[in-house]
Order: sequence, then C-alpha cells, then structure tokens
Amino acid sequence: MEKAAQIQMLTDFSNANAVPGFEHEFVKMFVDRIKPYADIEIDGMLNVYASKKENQGKRPVIQLDAHSDAVGFMTQAVRPNGLLKFVPLGGWVKYNIPGTKVKVRNKEGAYIPGVVATKPPHFMAAGEGDKVPEIAEMQIDVGSSSRKETLEVFKIDTGCPIFVDVDCQYNEQTEVFFGKDFDDRFGAAVMVNLLEELQGKQTNLDVVCALSSQEEVGLRGAYVTARKIKPDVAIVLESCPADDTFEPDWLSQTGMKRGPMLRDMDKTFIPNPIFQQYVCELADQRKIPYTRSVRTGGGQDGAAIYYENGAPTIVIGIPVRYEHSPYCFASYQDYQASLALALAIVEDLTVEKLASFKQPRL
Repeated sequence: MEKAAQIQMLTDFSNANAVPGFEHEFVKMFVDRIKPYADIEIDGMLNVYASKKENQGKRPVIQLDAHSDAVGFMTQAVRPNGLLKFVPLGGWVKYNIPGTKVKVRNKEGAYIPGVVATKPPHFMAAGEGDKVPEIAEMQIDVGSSSRKETLEVFKIDTGCPIFVDVDCQYNEQTEVFFGKDFDDRFGAAVMVNLLEELQGKQTNLDVVCALSSQEEVGLRGAYVTARKIKPDVAIVLESCPADDTFEPDWLSQTGMKRGPMLRDMDKTFIPNPIFQQYVCELADQRKIPYTRSVRTGGGQDGAAIYYENGAPTIVIGIPVRYEHSPYCFASYQDYQASLALALAIVEDLTVEKLASFKQPRL
C-alpha cells in the first residue's frame, strides 16, 4: 500500500466510532479493507477472524491480534434537566474528561453532538475550580432543556453509546498524527497492511488475524478469539502509552519516533522470553528500531491469548502519547517500523523455531 493510502486508512480508522460493545462501524470498515486478502468470519460478539487465503489448514497457526474498541462512555440515565448521567467504558482518568466534545448515538442510529458539561468560573465558590468532580457527578449536555426533550426529540435514553468526537489530522512535515482512538486502530491497520504484503506468498505457518472486541473492558474478545483459533504462537499489535514527555531519559521506555515497544511485563502479562529474545535479535538483524519496557500497570489482549492455551505470545506496541484521553499523538515512522517487525516475524518463523520457544533454557 502506498504511503498516501496508508495515511488515509489510519485517518479513517481513527475517525471511526467504536466503543466496547458498539464496535459495528469500525468492524465494517476493517472488513472492507482486509477482505481482498483474507477469508472473513465474524461472530456474535463482533470479533473478526481474517484467515490468509493461502493457508493450508494443517500447519501450526500464528494469530495476530488487535482490538476494535476504544475508550468511551455509555448513557446511564437522563436527568430531569435533560442532561445525561453516564458511565465510563474503559480506563479513564477523571481529569481528562470535563470539556470533552462527544457524540451520542441515539436509539435511531443518529449521532447527536454534545459536551461533558463544566460549570463556568462565574458560578464557582472559592477553591472549587481547583477540584475535579467524580465521574459519577459529571454530565453530558446535548443541547436539551428537559428530560422529555432528550427522550422524545433527541431519542437518547439508557444504553446509548457515547464516543469521543475528534477529527484526525496528519502533519506531513513531521509525519505525526493527532487525533483519537489510536489505541488500537493503528494495530488493526498493521494487520491490513501485513496481509496485503503477504498476498500470494507462502509462509511456513498458517496466518489468522483476529480483530477482538471489548478489550478496554477486560480483554473479553481475545479470550473468545484465542479459544476459537487455538494459536500455536501469537503476536499482539497494541498501541501503547508513550512515556517520553514525563519520564527522565534513563527511565523512558516508550518514546514517539523510537520504534515499537516490546513489552517485557505489565500487571497482566509476561511474554514467552525465548520468543521475545528471538524477536529482538530479528529486529537487530533487520535494523528495525525498538524499545523494551517493564510496566507496573496496564494490560492487553496478550494476557488473554497466552492464558487460553499457553501459546508463546509477544506484544508489539505502537507508541501513543496521552493514550486514554481524547487527544493523542502518534508517529507514522513508528507505525512503519511496527509493520516491518510484524512482517519480518511472520516471514521468518518456522516450525523448528516455534518448537524452540517451548523448550526450557537455563
């Protein structure tokens, strides 16, 4: 895929509306992009299984994973004044939410613009402006004047999903994207480009790309995809939080324009160390930049896939600044390096190398 087409795909993927349980719009977009290169199946949870057309069906399987959902909100109730009480979908920090522009998908499927309401400073008591309210106290205004208007005119009620409303922009000079939901739309795009690059080519393993749903609320889709695919080895393509704007240089392990992050630990996952080392050596041979990280928080689909049947699993992370907020930055060159590394692994892996990942070493 040409660079301009990649940039357009990444922009379109970022702009798509998909929160946990409501991934429909992005799933359709992803399937339309990947179906020329794969046989497609979609289950009732909106997990997508994209099997390389040249698969033979009798070889070990490498599963690639990315997730379709992004953090967002859901309408819990409509207040008497017409504003929405909402709950978070995924890991939000409360101080990132006030003032966020959103869109609510109403019961008829229309998108209604709104904003997480904030009190003007004119009405605040002394010191009140220094405090961030709890999420349960926040509300979303869609321009309604009453509960009746919200229910009957705006057609918004309990259960309506709420999406961050930010348009993706690309700076051609710096090759940096600014927008929302790069977690994990960039990982999904890698799978599209990878299958495109492998079109018509033989690999040593069968390749299945899974787009998993509901990652942000507990890795739920990945448990299902791993159970169905039963991979022998797995690569998780995850957009990961960059730390280069707030950690000292010696501690920063995920920086924009430093290549993908290979995750050595988070609170849910430790990768297969032999597979991890193989990938590092392969990246060094191919001169693909990368970093390694040990995290005390976070989690991703690799945990679910690894837990399901013990298939050696690693995580390739595409750095994103200010992840799980409405406004993020990500680098095109990090995307390219992540794609190059994933492609190198899939093309280089053999049955013999896979077997070596399962042998204990001292």
